Order: sequence, then structure tokens, then C-alpha cells
Amino acid sequence: MTTLTLVAHALTPGLRGLVLGGEPAPDPASLETARELKVAADLAYAGPEPAAILTAEALGLQPVVLGALRDREYGEWTGRDLEDLLATETDAVSAWLERPHTAPPGGETANDLIARVADWLGDLTADADHSARRTVVAVVHPAVVRAAVLYALDAPAESLRHVDVRPLAKVTLSAHATSWSLNLH
Repeated sequence: MTTLTLVAHALTPGLRGLVLGGEPAPDPASLETARELKVAADLAYAGPEPAAILTAEALGLQPVVLGALRDREYGEWTGRDLEDLLATETDAVSAWLERPHTAPPGGETANDLIARVADWLGDLTADADHSARRTVVAVVHPAVVRAAVLYALDAPAESLRHVDVRPLAKVTLSAHATSWSLNLH
């Protein structure tokens, strides 16, 4: 059985300001808080964002960095404030927020994000010895945590925006063969 703990990376100015794909450097105070968290892992991963890597290191992990665990691609909206986008591109942003098959110009849909995370979760179980127990930690952007939760629950992609994941939040999933479950504790 594989137990996977997903940890949302430390707070960044981009997360604080609702900037899509915003400033990737983590807030020093949030990294200090991460140092106080306790996680144990046989295997650790991180998304490629500096905040994910530095948060993993603050947790005492030496992660394997994977592009599959990256934040959602925002295309032409990268670096833009969500509130400003809502004011200037209301219809396009509303469609993007409400319909999982809609992407920002040049970006990734919610369905794309969930499929990418689901592929990684499938790879994680395919590589496992199902008779052995192992503990895996992945430090990732909150969007990746949301995608993994929806996949485990077999929830519709429309639910992505209804899952709130705060910086340094932890979510645990467990795999039995190739099926993932959400563990609440």
C-alpha cells in the first residue's frame, strides 16, 4: 500500500495576491513555519516551482523534482492578477472558472491538469510493490493538491474551484492497487 501526503508549498506573493502563475519565491515566514511541520517519507517529490523545492527542503526532504507536478499553465494570463482579469476579460475568465474544458489563451484546462496529475498518480502505483507499505510525500502548488483530491474522489472537474487549499496544507491519499482514497485524520 502506498500512502501519499501532498503538501501545498509555502505562501508566495503570487498566491497572496491571486496572481496566476505569480512570483514563485516563497515567503520567508512561511518557510519558517514549514520547518516546524513533521513529515516522513520513503520517497519525496516536488513540483518544479522554487516555492515547492524550497518548501520540501525546509521540511527536511531531498525531493525528486518532476515537471508533471507543476502548477497549472496559465498561458497569456501568466503573471496577471485574477481580480484585474475578471474586470477586463469577464466573459473569458468566467468561462475558464466555470467550465473545465476551457483554457486561458495558450494555457491548460482544468481537465488537462487533472489528467496530468492522474497520470502521475497512476505511475506512482504502477511502480509500487503492492505487498509492501511505502510513504511518499509530494510538495506541490495548491492547484495540484486540488487536482489530486478530485481524482481520488472521482469528482467532476467543475469542483476544482470549490476545493480550497491553503499554503502548507497537508492532504493524505492512500492507494490500494491502482485505486486512490482520501484519508481524513
